[in-house]
Amino acid sequence: MTPSDSDHFNGKTFFNPGVRADRGLLDVLKWQLTSKRATWPKWIEIASATPPPPPRDDSVAVTWVNHATFLLQTSKGSLLTDPVFSERVSPFQWLGPKRVHAPGIAFEALPKINVVLLSHDHYDHCDVSSLRRLAREHQPTFIAPLGHRKLLEDCGAKEIVELDWWEMHRPWPEARITLTPSQHWSRRTLGGKNRRLWGGYALTLAGRRIWFVGDSGYTAGKFAEVRRRFGAPDLALIPIGAYEPRWFMRPAHMDPEEAVRAHREVGAKQSIAMHWGTFQLTDEAREAPVHALEKAKADAGLKPGEFRVLTPGETVRIG
Repeated sequence: MTPSDSDHFNGKTFFNPGVRADRGLLDVLKWQLTSKRATWPKWIEIASATPPPPPRDDSVAVTWVNHATFLLQTSKGSLLTDPVFSERVSPFQWLGPKRVHAPGIAFEALPKINVVLLSHDHYDHCDVSSLRRLAREHQPTFIAPLGHRKLLEDCGAKEIVELDWWEMHRPWPEARITLTPSQHWSRRTLGGKNRRLWGGYALTLAGRRIWFVGDSGYTAGKFAEVRRRFGAPDLALIPIGAYEPRWFMRPAHMDPEEAVRAHREVGAKQSIAMHWGTFQLTDEAREAPVHALEKAKADAGLKPGEFRVLTPGETVRIG
């Protein structure tokens, strides 16, 4: 189904109202020729964790697996965001960004997954190997922005829900999942740029409000609408990495200072950092986002624990 024209779709491609987040080939070449890429460790040994049992009360257990992959568990069901369990995030398994640590939870240790949330089609968020395995072994409902149906069908997905910005789906009566706007772009091949929409998710699970940002650049006031429509989140999952060089990455990826602004703007009671430390996608050092976040938190006067950095496999409970 072709979506109707809107303030972010022109009948052929999707776009960000008022700002262009994608970059052209000349910008990519300039970045590659002038890049001063930090050296990352080849491998960091971590112990994969066993996920906690699902809550029996009205709380939500939130476990950071890696990158933008979170396991969200409630008494009614479990969800995964942007599941990535492969060794590389690339169209090839022999080339491209390679993980530097194992997933915080092994795929085999996952509980029954009822819902998979996909924010957009970039390889570090849309890993077809993981999606195929989830479709085969868990048969979840896949929820994605407009334009992802064919990709998900090719992965074996049977139950697919596509959403436009601000559209909502209820996977079970007590849960609400709404696609929220983000400032990003989409493409998996040389052609087909911005043929699929992108976004984050405002979730109401067990009476708790959770905001998963997905990938996004920052524009002042952009996220205030999320708070206006849904209230301040009990927990926000906000990207802090893949931001250097700023001249290139700023339109599509927040840096830690902007992540703190997003946290404040949406009024989150607590935030968790994501999108750092697993795959080297840009120029900054692996630990740079964490150090920059600590400074940004201090400069903004955030309370201890208000914006947390977890280790892969670590769980927090809200409620």
